[in-house]
Amino acid sequence: MAPISTPQTPFGRVLTAMVTPFTSDGALDLDGAQRLAAHLVDAGNDGLVVNGTTGESPTTTDAEKAQLVRAVVEAVGDRAHVVAGAGTNDTRHSIELARAAEAAGAHGLLAVTPYYNKPPQEGLYRHFTAIADATGLPVMLYDIPGRSGTEIETETIVRLAEHPRIVANKDAKGDLGAASWALTRSGLAWYSGDDMLNLPLLSVGAVGFVSVVGHVVAPELRALVEAYLSGDVAKATAIHQRLLPVYTGMFRAQGVVTTKRALALQGLPAGPLRLPLVELGPEQTEQLKRDLSAGGVEL
Repeated sequence: MAPISTPQTPFGRVLTAMVTPFTSDGALDLDGAQRLAAHLVDAGNDGLVVNGTTGESPTTTDAEKAQLVRAVVEAVGDRAHVVAGAGTNDTRHSIELARAAEAAGAHGLLAVTPYYNKPPQEGLYRHFTAIADATGLPVMLYDIPGRSGTEIETETIVRLAEHPRIVANKDAKGDLGAASWALTRSGLAWYSGDDMLNLPLLSVGAVGFVSVVGHVVAPELRALVEAYLSGDVAKATAIHQRLLPVYTGMFRAQGVVTTKRALALQGLPAGPLRLPLVELGPEQTEQLKRDLSAGGVEL
């Protein structure tokens, strides 16, 4: 049975976009994935996104993606929302991934803007609608023009929100004005997809986060959102300011690269990266240690 959700928080409030652990020889580490998922939920996450970019989805096979969903649902699916990335730049392939994720037990889908081929807004509308029509799962859109090359414009978001299964948006657009209008007009549950803007997005109506730094500071993120929602904005701001070194440090290099190194430093399952991603060098690792320490993370 899936964890309790509400229309306001269909996937909970604090979710981490989970890395995909691999074994030393580069194979999928399902045992490590289950142990990491349990650790993240114990730390305060009430949702996990698997098979996203942070999960190295560009370099995992469709079969591996389904295996990972199944394993994570088995480990934590009774106490955390498991949201499966199903977005590609091919609508037919995205539908196949969505159906496979549903069959594997996912509680929801994350659908990123099709990347590289830069479709027009009507193409985006039809793409996301086709994914939402393909299963019975709730869908979170993922608007990240810095990676995809195309934004989901406000009018398109408003149209998409009319679909009964499109219930949320992960916002990594970096535009608080656009977010304000889009979330107000669409009524979608709004999730910050940019850790540095977690607190600012709460201030314009976001309900929670889909975080990368949640791998290492989930308790602090939960404290931040709970303080803000209880009206203690000063406390939320103080937590935000304490986390600034972590927000900065985890993105000095590509987020998967730094996250896997941070997890390894804590003795947690992560494993190697798949090319074209490569490991942090010694100097970058030392800088990451300094950043995490400055933000209160124990290594």
